Amino acid sequence: MAEVYVLDRYYLAITLLITVAYQLFFFSIAFSFKFDKLTDFAGGTNFIVLAVITLAFSGHHHARQIVASLFIMVWGARLSGFLLFRILKTGKDDRFDDKRNDFFKFLGFWVFQMVWVWVVSLPVTVLNSPNVTQYPQPAFGTGRDIAGVILYAIGLVMESVSDVQKYRFRSDPSKKGVVCDVGFFAWSRHPNYFGEIIIQFAIFMIAVSPAADGYVGGQAFRALYATIVGPIFLTVLLMFVSGLPLSERPGAKKRYESGNGWEAYSRYLQRTSILIPFPPPLYAPLPTILKRTIFLEFPIYVFDPAKHADAAKGQRGVEEGTHGEEEGLRREGQHDAPS
Repeated sequence: MAEVYVLDRYYLAITLLITVAYQLFFFSIAFSFKFDKLTDFAGGTNFIVLAVITLAFSGHHHARQIVASLFIMVWGARLSGFLLFRILKTGKDDRFDDKRNDFFKFLGFWVFQMVWVWVVSLPVTVLNSPNVTQYPQPAFGTGRDIAGVILYAIGLVMESVSDVQKYRFRSDPSKKGVVCDVGFFAWSRHPNYFGEIIIQFAIFMIAVSPAADGYVGGQAFRALYATIVGPIFLTVLLMFVSGLPLSERPGAKKRYESGNGWEAYSRYLQRTSILIPFPPPLYAPLPTILKRTIFLEFPIYVFDPAKHADAAKGQRGVEEGTHGEEEGLRREGQHDAPS
């Protein structure tokens, strides 16, 4: 099959246009019918669409192209499938409560989703492009390829399993208010984010091999290396925009002010790494400077009751939490006392 040239030799323009059209189509449905169930589905499946189209257009189906394309398709399918399943169970997405009826606010989210899909897809998009496939390709199976496959497998298992673990934990009525420290969450507070980051860097490692091994030169060489912006963008997004900042301090603040298991959650924060999985017995005694640097628990995530809590709510929450724990201990004592 001959290569298909569309607008540019890196498929940047056509993938951008497809992404914009795809997201606007689903946005029109979501806004018109106030329907939350398609938002994440549209994001995940967009990755599949771009991978399929660029692989088909390339005309060259080297093993590396197929593997990298399949990897991002499997990741996109799993992510969109899980999020669709979850939203069908919950009914609505709380993220859009202040945007659903505001055209421009709601559109803003979808525009950001366009950027997310297009940028994160760049390693596969450029790998499948005519400017890269015109060069001879190294046989699949280099050390970098193998490392990428192993990292991808680790990341996919970690993200997939931790998503299921957390969903099942939260779906159990008896676990309401209890800290989720099961499975991967015993070693990391956000193992799903860590797995997702690993996945994207793994795909980049595979995609960049033709340049790293000296088979691709010139502008295509620079273009392949430049696609590292994809996994970096995802990492920045999860660490500083929509991931950790929206869950760490706000989550701790909510627990503290409501008294909903704050003491247990505070202990969980002290013994569990925020992102990089690490054994709690080794993590807990580490100096704060190591936690704030090597383990990426930056000050922006840290909740300080004196600085960030509403004083009245905080005091009431702590008192309620303390009374709750005392009542629990009292009942346990009655239960254990001999009759």
